[in-house]
Amino acid sequence: MNLLRRLYAPDYMVKPSMRQQEQYSTEEIYKSFIKVAWPATAESFLLGLVNFIDSIMVSTQGHIAVASVGLTNQPRMIFYAIFFAMNIGVTAIVSRRRGENRKEDANKVLAQAVSLCLILGIFLVGAAIIFAEPLLIFAGAKSDTLPDAISYFRITLVGLYFTAISMMINAAQRGAGNTRISMTTNMTANIVNCIFNALLINGLFFFPKLGVTGAAIATMLGNITACCMSIYSVAPFVKSHKDRFLNLHAKSLFKFDSENVKLIGRISSSAAIEQVFMRLGFFVVSKMVAELSTVEFATHTICMNITNLSFCFGDGLGVAASALVGQNLGKKRPDLSIIYGKSAQRIGFLLAMMLFCLFTLGGNMMINLFMTEEAEAAKIVEIGVKVLIILAFISPAQISQVIFSGCVRGAGDTRYAAIVSLVTIAVERPLLTFIFCYTCGLGVIGAWIAMLVDQYLRLTLMAMRFSSGKWAKIKV
Repeated sequence: MNLLRRLYAPDYMVKPSMRQQEQYSTEEIYKSFIKVAWPATAESFLLGLVNFIDSIMVSTQGHIAVASVGLTNQPRMIFYAIFFAMNIGVTAIVSRRRGENRKEDANKVLAQAVSLCLILGIFLVGAAIIFAEPLLIFAGAKSDTLPDAISYFRITLVGLYFTAISMMINAAQRGAGNTRISMTTNMTANIVNCIFNALLINGLFFFPKLGVTGAAIATMLGNITACCMSIYSVAPFVKSHKDRFLNLHAKSLFKFDSENVKLIGRISSSAAIEQVFMRLGFFVVSKMVAELSTVEFATHTICMNITNLSFCFGDGLGVAASALVGQNLGKKRPDLSIIYGKSAQRIGFLLAMMLFCLFTLGGNMMINLFMTEEAEAAKIVEIGVKVLIILAFISPAQISQVIFSGCVRGAGDTRYAAIVSLVTIAVERPLLTFIFCYTCGLGVIGAWIAMLVDQYLRLTLMAMRFSSGKWAKIKV
């Protein structure tokens, strides 16, 4: 009991020199954290669960369909990268303004971020549609996967335009502490996605059987739903919204001021570099695995969808920690920022232990959810079960490093996160993947061993940064 108290009691989480009050209430700290964290974590988990179910639905079309969709994941994320970066900047700035109670400035940041998003989205979506075929061929698509991959990629990238707007508004809402709005938005969109998956993939009732193309249309319809709900959440014409911290006025769009644009650019630029390193690293790894065989890549895609369940817990807790870190730094309470960050990591570790048991004991069952009566099914299950054992050991590091990363980003320390991504994801992980997959002849198993090393290295680097406290001194 004494060990648990030292691990989980807030009084032990902050150095004496940093304390700004005599005692910290364990109940109060965890209660206030969970109030912000549970909607963000539920949203992230349900999003991962819907993607998981989405993949199961696609798998009814066979392992080639699974591989076709999987091939589009990393190329799509490259086009998402700039918006992910802006989201990090917007959350950091809005959370700080929330702590400082500067409502008008927060709304200016939201309006200008959405304006930038509307402009950039047109160019990025257009480029994605035009260059879809050569990009997917480079990603490893072959004659059996290319047609479906192109169709899925182009349709879902149209949905990107709507997703980008929704993401930007939700990022600001999270910064303001309104994580429940984002959860409701994404849950509704995911339900729409699942319903139309069921109707369009296999052609239920009077709907056509569209296979992979149907899955893409369902995803786009979910994106449009999320966008409409996000816009409604900040609409000033709704009476119940007038007292909310965030409102988006149409007349404030495209009215840029240099101070806020530079601030968004300064914080988001390092995050953008980080996203580029991440996406290129993931893309290279995905291409290496795709070159092995369609069966091994299908197995890899299935296991990556299962991995997202682990990542989603860390992501949800990291979002909550990021918002609370930024808000308390705005209130000049770095001690509480440290406590909330460590509290998130402690909760994340408990969740990781549960996932460890699920992946080690239930791996066979989880892989079989994606299986049809294909001849390749037995081989996919055999490889997949081994991968999930590796994933069980990855989960504790993955969840903790995602939380610590969220904390330092929430403080505006995006430059350090970018350097870590360069070292681990863009250099170390692709190099180890090549060595383990090809030089050592381990195939797809080698890619997951490389991921194991990558996650623990990232955890070490991010934990060191968080412990140093340097992130708390950055001005936003």
